[in-house]
Amino acid sequence: MSNSSSISHFLLLALADTRQLQLLHFCLFLGISLAALLGNGLIISAVACGHHLHTPMFFFLLNLGLTDLGCICTTVPKAMHNSLWDTRNISYTGCAAQVFFFVVFISAEYFLLTIMCYDRYVSICKPLHYGTLLSSRACAHMAAAAWASGFLHALLHTSNTFSLPLCHGNALGQFFCEIPQILKLSCSKSYLRELGLMAVSVCLGVGCFVFIVFSYVQIFRAVLRIPSEQGRHKAFSTCLPHLAVLSLFLSTGFFVNLKPPSISSPSLDLSLSVLYSMVPPALNPLIYSLRNQELKAAVWRLMTRQFQEH
Repeated sequence: MSNSSSISHFLLLALADTRQLQLLHFCLFLGISLAALLGNGLIISAVACGHHLHTPMFFFLLNLGLTDLGCICTTVPKAMHNSLWDTRNISYTGCAAQVFFFVVFISAEYFLLTIMCYDRYVSICKPLHYGTLLSSRACAHMAAAAWASGFLHALLHTSNTFSLPLCHGNALGQFFCEIPQILKLSCSKSYLRELGLMAVSVCLGVGCFVFIVFSYVQIFRAVLRIPSEQGRHKAFSTCLPHLAVLSLFLSTGFFVNLKPPSISSPSLDLSLSVLYSMVPPALNPLIYSLRNQELKAAVWRLMTRQFQEH
C-alpha cells in the first residue's frame, strides 16, 4: 500500500511498443500541434491587429483561440518528449500542473462557447439591443467570468484530487494526466468527495447545454421568420461555424466520458483521448476561417504583410 506522499512520479500510457511507432506518434503529434499553433496563432493575431474585427464575436473567438492553444501546449509537449526519448515518466508536480491547466482551458472553452451562443442569440433575436447587451464592457466581463470560472473549477478539482491517498500504484491509462485516471489509483471510498465535486461540475455543464439548446431553438425560430431567402442564408451562415465547433467539442467529450466499458480497449481509448484533446484545437481555426470571409481576408492580409516584410 502506497499513498500520494510517497509517489514522486506517475507513469503515463505508452503510446507504442516499437521504436518506429513511437517516432510515428511523435510526428503525428508534432503535425497536429503545429497545425493548432499556426491556425490559432493566425486568428489571434488577425483579430488583435485588425481594428475592423474588434467586435464581440471576434473578441470571443480570440479568447477561444487562447484556450485551444492552452489545451495543446498543456498535453502534447510531454507526450512528444516521452515518445521521442522512449520514457513514460511525469513528475508528481508536473502531473498536478498538467491536470490544473488542462481543466482551466477546457472549462474556459466550454464557458466561452456558451457565451458565443448568447452572442449569436442577441445578434439574431434582439439585433436592436446588440450594442447595449454586448457592449465592450459587458464582453470583457463575460470573458473574464469564463476564465475566472475555469480557474476556480481547476483549482477545486486539482487540490481535491491530489489530496486523495493513492493506494493502487502510479500507472495512468492515458497519455496525459487527467482526473478520472488518478481517481482509479485512489483508495476505496476516498474518492467520493471528488465524485461529488464532479457531479456539481456535470450539473453546471448540463445547465450550459440546456441554455445553448434553448438559445438555438429561439435562433432557428427567428431565422425561419425572416422573409427573404438571402437573409435566412446569411443568418444561418453566422451560426454554422459556432454550431460545428460546439458539436465537435461536445460529441468527443461526451463519447469519451460516457462510452460503455464493454467497448473499451487501450487503442480505442487512446484514439478517443487524442480526438477530444487535440483534434478540436487544430480544427476550430479552420472551421471559423472557412465560413467567415472577414476573418479569412484578415488572416490573408496578415500573412501577405509578413511575407512582404521578410
